[in-house]
Amino acid sequence: MNRTLQGKRILVTRPAGQAVGLAAQIAARGGEAVCFPLIDIFPPESWRDVDDAIARLEAFDLVVFVSPNAVTRGLERVLSRRSWPAGLAACAVGPGTAARLSQAGIQDVIVPRGRYDSEALLALDPLRAERVAGRAALILRGDGGREILAETLRARGAQVECAACYRRAPPPDGSRVVSLLRSDALDAVTLSSSEGLRNLTQLLDTDSRARLASLPVFVPHQRIAEEAARQGLRRVVLTGSTDSGLVIGLCTYRWFNHE
Repeated sequence: MNRTLQGKRILVTRPAGQAVGLAAQIAARGGEAVCFPLIDIFPPESWRDVDDAIARLEAFDLVVFVSPNAVTRGLERVLSRRSWPAGLAACAVGPGTAARLSQAGIQDVIVPRGRYDSEALLALDPLRAERVAGRAALILRGDGGREILAETLRARGAQVECAACYRRAPPPDGSRVVSLLRSDALDAVTLSSSEGLRNLTQLLDTDSRARLASLPVFVPHQRIAEEAARQGLRRVVLTGSTDSGLVIGLCTYRWFNHE
């Protein structure tokens, strides 16, 4: 059995329901995953835009799901009211989102390989300007967030609608993670989004922020690494994408050089 992370306590900050896989992989290597979601997920304030799009689903040529939550919340809403139209293309920003679509019966999902973000999705052949010009696209997403998908598809000539099928909020109480940091009970932190990182730093006081800055922080995307540097974190480790990428980063980190 691989016990590479034996004795390590690692903070896992994915939203509730999305942390299970990463926590299991850490445990399988002897580590202890301490789960503290930095983003809470709720239903949207109103389903009006989503329901309106569902009623006209045949009018769209493709639907983009920006996250696993967009599948869990948005596709669930679709399938509770109707079947998925034959020939309607589904796009996913990453493999976790694509996997949830597949589990729901949506096959042949358009998804990038190797790098998982809006830019990588937009670089794929099916989303080139000559392929999307004049076509109708629906983006199922959370409230707020980056606009690059919608803006770029519109610039390429697509007719784009966005519908929020969930909303995000920071956790209301950070006392647990403050206590963990103050008691030096963590060996590392994993962060899966810049928004989660900003939520974390807003929960902390000066002392616990300083303790966070002294820990290795593992992130799966350059954009998160850059935000971490702006937040004053000194030991940022850029890993491969996905949970497996984070775990490989944790397992290959030279812990003894920093202890």
